[in-house]
Amino acid sequence: MATIGLLLTGCGPVAGSGPQSNQLAGDQTFRFPINNDIGTLDPAQLNAEVDSEFAINLFNGLLKFDNRYNIVPDIAERMPDVSVDGLTYTFKLRKDVKFSNGDPVTAKDFMYSWDRAAAVQGPYGSNLSRIVGYEEVTARDATVKHLSGLSAPDDYTFVVQLSQPTGYFLTEVAAYTLTTAVVAQKVVDKEPDTWWTKPETLIGTGPFKMVARTPKQSLDFEAVENWWGTPKPTLKKVHVDVIESLSSAIAKYEQGGYDTVGYGGMSTLPAEDVLRIQGGPKKDELHLIPKSRTTWVSFNFTKGPFRDRTGPAKDLRQAFNLAIDRKKLVEVACARGTTCAVANGGLISKGLKGYVGDAKDPLAAFDPTKARGLLKGADPDGSKTSALTYWTNPSELNKAVAENLQSQWQENLGVHVDIQTVERQQFFQRQEKFEFILARTGWQADYDHPQDWFDNLFITGAGNSADGYSNAQLDALVTMANAKQLEEARRDYEQAAKIMIDDVRYIPLYYTVGQFLFKPYLKGAGSNNFQDYYWNGIQILQH
Repeated sequence: MATIGLLLTGCGPVAGSGPQSNQLAGDQTFRFPINNDIGTLDPAQLNAEVDSEFAINLFNGLLKFDNRYNIVPDIAERMPDVSVDGLTYTFKLRKDVKFSNGDPVTAKDFMYSWDRAAAVQGPYGSNLSRIVGYEEVTARDATVKHLSGLSAPDDYTFVVQLSQPTGYFLTEVAAYTLTTAVVAQKVVDKEPDTWWTKPETLIGTGPFKMVARTPKQSLDFEAVENWWGTPKPTLKKVHVDVIESLSSAIAKYEQGGYDTVGYGGMSTLPAEDVLRIQGGPKKDELHLIPKSRTTWVSFNFTKGPFRDRTGPAKDLRQAFNLAIDRKKLVEVACARGTTCAVANGGLISKGLKGYVGDAKDPLAAFDPTKARGLLKGADPDGSKTSALTYWTNPSELNKAVAENLQSQWQENLGVHVDIQTVERQQFFQRQEKFEFILARTGWQADYDHPQDWFDNLFITGAGNSADGYSNAQLDALVTMANAKQLEEARRDYEQAAKIMIDDVRYIPLYYTVGQFLFKPYLKGAGSNNFQDYYWNGIQILQH
């Protein structure tokens, strides 16, 4: 693609890379806009990306991901000791950690926080599901409030007992969704639903604290004095405006009013602005970074002409797949590749563990001649493909992709496919019931582990499955892989991915790319596949 020179891996700093002073600016206030106000900052209820991007700077857990997305100790002194049978994890806590109100953090605070997260059953409460006692705490009309698999032998030792070996457990502990973050019982119990909404009760352990908020207008944060962690914050303040127009936010950035655009879960910028900047004198301030979302076309394996895993139905799926020129699709629908990149390395997004590798997915091939031959053999009289509809939910990108698919299927196969758009919530509800024969499907990973994709999407009966596909061999491989540590499990996950490829389970389309603008005087700002770099690593240089 023309933009390939700008495409980054998200594994290193992307701001402050050009020539600039090494002296700090006098004003260490970091300013940026968001276009969706926060919904909650309660770690037990986090779901939206915008909420998590703020929460990671206000709260801490036992472990975290660094900017390169490696799991590293956070409040834990070191990585945990794990029993030989893989069921018991013993964490030793730092003794210098304090809440922003000065209270010390102990193992009992983690017991309270994890018990609460399990009982509340927020969007990621199931991250705790492998802990002994989870079913009792989350049962309907449960009277049990404590996960029996959690214990605190002393103030700085936290022990977790799992019900079965779980190779991805530490990934869930470190996940940026922060279900396992520690919260202050004294404020949460007093105002369980609203404690996070006010600066005086939003007590965390992170390097920053909220000092002001006007809903739907602005948020302000300050560095916590004598914060216990490292690196110590250089930024003194963070000011965030909640805006409606992304183009006006970019205009204010260009006039010097913001230091970045893209932080806070706002990394999908207007294509016309991105293309304008890309072709102008400030092009070095534009950075395109692969994110953790993949989009594909799903078939229906419960009814319709594509339902059988083998035979003519498989040939028919392959015909529709090979008829798509993904480079053309990305060029047309994704603003010349600035908002997405061709998905040619499997369904797990580029840069994540489980990614098959660049150009390693044979389903990403384009071969219209072979496609027409397969179609003629599988549907000689055209009756099977005479009344197909492609279903999607509304957005400018989804509309552009649908129209491009429609055009290519007509041109390369001679098959007309109608387009039907359904409101977002209804679309997903109907997709879960396998009502659509052909449909847009996508997934934004919750954390960097193949289990997140396979358990949620790909195994038989997965809660977010959109196609009704079932393969016992794949299920067995995933079960084995989930019990192993990732390095040992990679081969099983790779084999499971190959089974889906061999079955032509999907039509790969694109990986989402985030667009960011960074002033050259920013040092330490950036983003990886999942999250923006932490505020305490950012400095504003003289400019």
